[in-house]
Amino acid sequence: MEQVRLGTSGLKVSRVCLGMMSYGDPASREWFLGEDAAEPIVRRAVEGGVTFFDTADMYSLGKSEEITGRLLPRFFARRDDYVLATKVYFPMSDAPNDRGLSRKHVMASIDASLRRLGVEYVDLYQIHRWDYETPIEETMEALHDVVKAGKARYIGASSMYAWQFAKAQHVAATKFVSMQNHYNLVYREEEREMIPLCLDQGVGCIPWSPLARGLLAGNRERGGERRTVRAGSDPLAESMYEDADFDVVDAVRKVASERGVPPARIALAWLMGRPGVAAPIIGATKLGHMDDALAAADIELSAEEIARLEAPYRPHPVLGHS
Repeated sequence: MEQVRLGTSGLKVSRVCLGMMSYGDPASREWFLGEDAAEPIVRRAVEGGVTFFDTADMYSLGKSEEITGRLLPRFFARRDDYVLATKVYFPMSDAPNDRGLSRKHVMASIDASLRRLGVEYVDLYQIHRWDYETPIEETMEALHDVVKAGKARYIGASSMYAWQFAKAQHVAATKFVSMQNHYNLVYREEEREMIPLCLDQGVGCIPWSPLARGLLAGNRERGGERRTVRAGSDPLAESMYEDADFDVVDAVRKVASERGVPPARIALAWLMGRPGVAAPIIGATKLGHMDDALAAADIELSAEEIARLEAPYRPHPVLGHS
């Protein structure tokens, strides 16, 4: 698999990033996989050339980091052979300081994540959301100190407004090299401000929900039909996407049918071809999900196909910043 620079930084990542959110405590979500069930999927990813893995402290309240930390050394001889990313922001307990982006929480959280992951450093430490209760100067100084202490090699951010991202970069001694934003064929509002900003500033985009929580892969139908366990127990998807978005899904299915490939591969190929996108973050709970992601990296869509995929798009309100 092709390895590309993350923005204009010196860090190289695989064109596909395996998101580890789905691996955690099955008791908390029906579609979460435990360690044994996750292992063959991670193995398939590594065999396919994936070297980039993304998790977060809040996924299964640390269980995802623990599973990630145990699985990756089974497939890589050296720690430097893979790129490991995690995130901080969401509550980890009911304690008032065990959340957000205060210096206190950032410093405690990086140490806790490193313990769970069983590593001395992460390659990419990301703020999971914007903290309206903490001055951004405090957060950026704390992240700078995390990097200078050798606990993270780079820092990144996730969904927020472009003005917030620009403000953070302006006050930062160590700047963000990546933006993990909500971006897919159904939700393209990031093209208005965030992606142009990232392109201008040399920041690599690593989109989350590249298949619109499975919508673009066919896990739902118009009128409310749910075809998978996750689709039937994903209230966030219900609030983010609507029946009108199936016009885009229909276009994806048409192009996929003409090429004789699953719709997921077409949707991912479109995203990988977008300016500024380094590596979509793929959630895989079946080997077939991983196969689709790996195959998508080799698909080159024509200008005519891209135009057909993009034509049915309708504007959305801002989604995914909270």
